[in-house]
Amino acid sequence: MRRGITMVALAAVTAMAAAGCDDGPRPDLVVRGTPPATPYGGPLSVPTRQLDESGPRALRLAAGAAGRALECDGEIFDGTGPDGWSEADGGTTPEEGLDLYFDIVQPDLPDHGYRVERREPGRVLYSYDVAGRTKVAVVVARDQKDRPGWGPETSASCDPAELPESFTATTDWEIWTDRAGRRVPVSRLHSSTGPEHCGWQSARLLALDGRTYARDPDGVLAGDDLLRAPYRAHVRMPADARDTGYHHRDDRLWLTGDRRTAYVRTPDGVEAWPLVKDGFGCE
Repeated sequence: MRRGITMVALAAVTAMAAAGCDDGPRPDLVVRGTPPATPYGGPLSVPTRQLDESGPRALRLAAGAAGRALECDGEIFDGTGPDGWSEADGGTTPEEGLDLYFDIVQPDLPDHGYRVERREPGRVLYSYDVAGRTKVAVVVARDQKDRPGWGPETSASCDPAELPESFTATTDWEIWTDRAGRRVPVSRLHSSTGPEHCGWQSARLLALDGRTYARDPDGVLAGDDLLRAPYRAHVRMPADARDTGYHHRDDRLWLTGDRRTAYVRTPDGVEAWPLVKDGFGCE
């Protein structure tokens, strides 16, 4: 489960390259690192539950021990429980089990720089830390039910905005900052280009508090009748619009009280990004 704009989220895959573990774990996957000030001291074997809902509670239940090991500034962003693999896929070491996690799930997360935070017989907790706090946690286990060898058992991560900019700059997430220069959680606000496989790459999507607005200079979304109003490239800023303080590079976000349109001030002027229609998405 992951929050955000559905059409730009990276889908989990269920197959892996058979040579993944044969070639050994990726370089710098696990580093020595510096122990955090408050290492996770709870159990690594925690029952998981899958709820037919989304949200922090459901993610924590799905993520088991990995969710408990996080040290997020905000709420948990993503969390998953056990997933299957074939008999030949399991690793011979915990590190190979962690490498298998990236091959199977292909998460939009850093794929190197993890540290061993905790070991128990048959389980190891790996953490990716930022300023001494765990932002990604993966528990690998040995010989799980129907999963021989070492492989991922549970995983969890904080909001992408809590990860280093050097990493998020390589992803589809466009992280906005507030008036004070703080990175805004993508669960509240983020933008991205439209998905290429739907022919929407010329569009740009902005999600704010559960609403999605669109920049559509080539009319790819309007042509599919997906917008509630036309996109306008040059408008006068409404008198009642207010600067939210949110900005991404040179773009600044302004809103009116009804929030029907996102007004984006750029170096070239003001653009009007309309809301998308209900059910908007890309298969």
